[in-house]
Amino acid sequence: MEGVIDALTRELLTELGGFDWSVTEFVRVTDARLPPRVFQRICPELDGDSRTPSGTPVYLQLLGAQPDKLGENARVAAALGAPVIDMNFGCPAKTVNRHDGGAALLRTPERVYRAVQGVHRALEGTNVPVTAKLRLGFEDKTLALECARAAEDGGAQRLVVHARTRREGYRPPAHWEWVGRIREQAGVPVVVNGDIWTLEAYWQARKVSGCQDVMLGRAALADPWLAKRIRHWQLTGERLPATRWQDRSALLAAYVQRIDPTLPSRVVVSLLKQWLNIMRQHDPEAGVHFQRLRRITALEEFMKALQEETPPSETVTPISP
Repeated sequence: MEGVIDALTRELLTELGGFDWSVTEFVRVTDARLPPRVFQRICPELDGDSRTPSGTPVYLQLLGAQPDKLGENARVAAALGAPVIDMNFGCPAKTVNRHDGGAALLRTPERVYRAVQGVHRALEGTNVPVTAKLRLGFEDKTLALECARAAEDGGAQRLVVHARTRREGYRPPAHWEWVGRIREQAGVPVVVNGDIWTLEAYWQARKVSGCQDVMLGRAALADPWLAKRIRHWQLTGERLPATRWQDRSALLAAYVQRIDPTLPSRVVVSLLKQWLNIMRQHDPEAGVHFQRLRRITALEEFMKALQEETPPSETVTPISP
């Protein structure tokens, strides 16, 4: 998700509706107190009321391992207006893990506890809560319950659990039943995350885990209308029509129309391909278009080709998420 869920993407997705809150990309904390401009770059919404233009709250996420430095930076973010500080213990990226961040801390529950506690203590008196994003473990699920308990004991007021270990990455299946085990022993709300690509998966994840709430990650990019479809189903029991390729391509076009015009065109094309690559994991037709567009590097050519219909000669086959 790094490099994709920026402020513009949050703006476009939350305009469509269905989201209660959103989370930034992580701010990496090492051994320094970061200047305000770093937080404002990752979360431009801080310059307003920490909401997207459509009114969805934006929580700021920190990634790091040193309790004191995490706490110092949490105070900076809170002073800038961050309504919630979320802590990342879920990132499976090798580079992040090699530098003692993300899911690497799940190998030692005590370190999860100290990291959360460092932020919780630093934010005392600010009314800014701490939440945590976890996986089920690093290599295996042996410490899943202990890590969740450590985060809660450290002061996390909500846990979001991606239902896989770091070793499992994003490979199906997601182990929603393990999130249920965490929910049963937790004294704070638990949110289930992972493999929630459709209405049916949403309902199954809730049923298996027992969680009331779900978090959408890649699925929000794969089908930007999924959150709205879920919300409509919750309220009415009715199914909204499936998202069409024309809707997806129009959203990508809107992204280009609103993006910073000073960005090099090759960077914009790279971002579009990254988003389209995630879309194809959900939509077979998007997969056909991805193959057709993947070698185009010029923005004008890419946008022109994006508007073209699926060639009749192309065969659309299902793609497993």
